[in-house]
Amino acid sequence: MVDDPYAYCARLAREHYENFPVASVLLPAAMRPHVAAVYAFARLADDMADEGVRPPTDRLADLARWRARLHASAAGAPPVAGPHAEVFEALSRTIAACALPVQLLDDLISAFEQDVTVTRYATWTDVLDYCRRSANPVGRLVLRIAGYRDAALDEASDAVCTALQLTNFWQDVERDWQKGRLYVPADVYAPPRARPEDLDGTTLTPAWRTALDESGRRTRRLFDEGRSVCDGVRGRLRIELRATWLGGTRILDKLEAMHYDVLGGRRPSLGAADVPLLAWRLLTWRTR
Repeated sequence: MVDDPYAYCARLAREHYENFPVASVLLPAAMRPHVAAVYAFARLADDMADEGVRPPTDRLADLARWRARLHASAAGAPPVAGPHAEVFEALSRTIAACALPVQLLDDLISAFEQDVTVTRYATWTDVLDYCRRSANPVGRLVLRIAGYRDAALDEASDAVCTALQLTNFWQDVERDWQKGRLYVPADVYAPPRARPEDLDGTTLTPAWRTALDESGRRTRRLFDEGRSVCDGVRGRLRIELRATWLGGTRILDKLEAMHYDVLGGRRPSLGAADVPLLAWRLLTWRTR
């Protein structure tokens, strides 16, 4: 094991983040190691679920072992030797120092297990339930690390985290479909008569544009509903949450501008060209 398990987690966070910075310099310095530990734990578990070349039974067994190591760490047991032992050493310290609810971390594993066994969703409610376990725990854990235990903040955070997860789904429709997954639920794509098999093409059909446009509108409402969490915290965390909210809505803006035609490798992302606009919006942020 390395001397500093938090340094190990921070390196994983730097190497693996996607749209939004993890444990970035915007966060208070005291929070960054703890956030990196949570992220590393979740990222590695998510990778286990996504290893599609391996049989589902093997991936589920790996996740079961990951859960057992989580609960052992939370109980204060000595670190178990094995891959990424540093993550559990850091996580054990973080759980104790920040009084983190282990159920939130357990919920993340539950969502990853679902990714192994579920590839289609019947209703929007089903998708939201997945987000409740795959995304919302992260926001609540960040709030706990920062010392916040407030039901209103939790609820607003849930809305933003769900919106971020959904935005990533619409951004990655093609990638997920290539893995055999579809997060747009049937009760959204069936009314305009969109057909899943049409996602094999390179251009989005009008029916799929309609379905994804509706998905985007629902996602936008969630961003709006959760915006208050960005104003309900103090200091550098307020800047971090505002930047994250702005990054997510910027991706949604890009999806809307391209009418959600994300097939054929047309996946919008944040880049250097977005920095001036996001910085301006951050500087001119108005509390609602």
